Amino acid sequence: MSFSNTAASIRATLKTPSLAIAIAIATAIVSQPLLAQEDVSAGDKAMNELAALDSHNEDIAALPSLPGLFERALRHDADLDRQRLELEAVQQEEPLARSQLLPQITASGGYLWQDSTNIQTQPDDFGLDQEATRPGEIDEQYWQVQLQQPLFSLERWRGMGRADAQVSAAEFDLALIERDLALKVSEAYVSAYLASRTLGLLEAQQESLELQVRQANRAYELGVGDRINLLEARSRFDQSIADTVEAENELDNALSELERLTGTRPVFEGHRLGNLNELVLQRNAGKLEDWLGRIPHNLDVQRAAAEREINDSDTNVRRSGYFPEVNLNLSYSDRVSDDQLRESEDYRANVEVSMPLFRGGYTVANVRQGELRTAASQKALDNQRNLAAQEIRQRLRSLDGNARRLEALGQAIESSELFLEAAERGEQLGLRDLVDVLDARASLYDQRIQFVDTLGRFVLDRLALESAVGDLESDDLVEVMDLLASITSRPSN
Repeated sequence: MSFSNTAASIRATLKTPSLAIAIAIATAIVSQPLLAQEDVSAGDKAMNELAALDSHNEDIAALPSLPGLFERALRHDADLDRQRLELEAVQQEEPLARSQLLPQITASGGYLWQDSTNIQTQPDDFGLDQEATRPGEIDEQYWQVQLQQPLFSLERWRGMGRADAQVSAAEFDLALIERDLALKVSEAYVSAYLASRTLGLLEAQQESLELQVRQANRAYELGVGDRINLLEARSRFDQSIADTVEAENELDNALSELERLTGTRPVFEGHRLGNLNELVLQRNAGKLEDWLGRIPHNLDVQRAAAEREINDSDTNVRRSGYFPEVNLNLSYSDRVSDDQLRESEDYRANVEVSMPLFRGGYTVANVRQGELRTAASQKALDNQRNLAAQEIRQRLRSLDGNARRLEALGQAIESSELFLEAAERGEQLGLRDLVDVLDARASLYDQRIQFVDTLGRFVLDRLALESAVGDLESDDLVEVMDLLASITSRPSN
């Protein structure tokens, strides 16, 4: 499963398909949207009115495609484009290093005009009674072709290994940016999805409270209601408006983040929440030791290992300063001149050996510098491993905590539903007042919102955990899809 054509250039060690599954998992998160549960009122008439309100949204629009948004992000993100160009630039290190091992051929030529006065060109000026043996003024053309082939150069050979390590590190840099971009898009997408579900719950609550206010106001006008109940209902209604505005801002912020990342502003429409108590979570995420054993697949760890490889290769190149170099030189030159004594046609072949004997301590200091940088990069690698282990431990604890919280919230929601039903019946029989009903309803909506928010954190923790070990499998995708399908339902037609 591939998430972009760009990732195809990343080497097999980057595990691009794993990141693709991570994107697909996030898609599964949003492929089952949520909406408010059915509103509940204090009286039979209000319950019927709320049932009518719930039936107005029968046509549900499809959610935006998360892979589609990520494809847009791959084309839209300027930092990713910068890193692609940077990778292409670094890839030129390989042919640059290889060129130092191949023959170097140079051609040169020139034109010379010369007017000379000496004993050979002007013997009369020197008191000699003889003819000039060489012309005083000459025109001359010359050209030369020279080939140099390194026969032995340890520094140049080791330069190839350093170039390979640099390219590998640059590929990891690109993979890291793509991974981070995928997680950012997924997080923003899930945040927008959850915010839209929360907004739906709050809007449903607001509609319910609005009906409650009308009912309380009508009862008060007829002289059978309590003014305190009316004020309490209005207070709850005003608070629901404020909560709705806050939820709208959170949704707008999430959509703005998606727009920044992808260049487009998606529109979220949702499904209804089903029976939240049907949610079945896999409480056992596996042994900690098994997760820690997969740390070498972490991209940050692999990038740190690549940096250490660069420094190790560079140190080997520096050590090459202790070794001699052997070069083969071949050349051909031709000189045409008015002066026959200057005319020549030469063929030359020579083998040149050079051995550095003393460079003022430069080689020793250069090698020592490389060794220290290699040691520093090893410490950086150890640090990345520790950070990955810490991330795994934190995500596992968070997954377990969120799973237990979801289980507790599910039980609380079930109890709150029973309590709300009892409060409504009690209010109808005059055994309870409207405040008890409002409290019960507010508690139920709050627990539903907490449930949705906790589920979002659970899914994002799962994505982060798989990202921490650099591996996601198709079973994880099926598990998330089943998880969300168990609490999601479409409105009946």
